[in-house]
Amino acid sequence: MDGPSGVNFDFSLFKDFRVTEQVKVQFRTELFNIFNTPQFDLPNATIGTGSAGTITGIVGIPRQIQFGLKIVF
Repeated sequence: MDGPSGVNFDFSLFKDFRVTEQVKVQFRTELFNIFNTPQFDLPNATIGTGSAGTITGIVGIPRQIQFGLKIVF
């Protein structure tokens, strides 16, 4: 059996701020699965049951947003 295809879009944004001549701070924002697209699991492959061919679960992660602060010296 073939399952549904998977689509996943990630996005990140970075901004550097200079503190001194040799030290900078980087603010980071990362978005995983930005459009919150569900990733459906494979269909049930047990032939002869009432649930044959049905999809009952998802795989992957829902939308996640991550912020970070990085000091580079």
